[in-house]
Amino acid sequence: MSNTEILDFLSARRSLKPTMFADQGPSPDELTRILTIAARVPDHKKLNPWRFIVFSGESRAKAGELFAKACTAEDRQEPSEIRLQTERERFLRAPLVVAVIASPVEKPGAPEWEQILSAGAAAFNLCLAANALGYGTCWITEWIAYSPIVKEGLALSETERVAGFVYIGKAKERQDDRDRPNLPEIVTHWQG
Repeated sequence: MSNTEILDFLSARRSLKPTMFADQGPSPDELTRILTIAARVPDHKKLNPWRFIVFSGESRAKAGELFAKACTAEDRQEPSEIRLQTERERFLRAPLVVAVIASPVEKPGAPEWEQILSAGAAAFNLCLAANALGYGTCWITEWIAYSPIVKEGLALSETERVAGFVYIGKAKERQDDRDRPNLPEIVTHWQG
């Protein structure tokens, strides 16, 4: 791939809506490649301040049961059966979901903020690698990323947080692009 092809790829990539995934996901070898590339990010002090939890097959439905349990316990009002079914089916929207977990480490000279940014870079590299292999992706958090019951169910430590859930799969249809920022509104040139 030439540099121009890489730039064309980057300028055209976009997230796929969670409802637009087909049933085809990456093979085990493709997933290994995607995760290997996801881990090639800036990482001050080589701390690996992130990890991945993969949900495929039946584990997606099991995660849905955890989400329904958390919804029942944490919602301010009793959730409807429709809402609980939505939670049970949340990860069934795509054939594969990868949770990117920010796992900061106490280390002098490596601020937690840098480590959180590294986890975000890992999530985006995961998206780019899957996109480069022809899969759609959607990086989202939703309420489950902040739920204490979900955090416990996923065996996250006290210092870990969900950086995002990355849905991966082939697209059922092509999604239109969305409006992008107007550069003059977001770019300044500092003059001192």
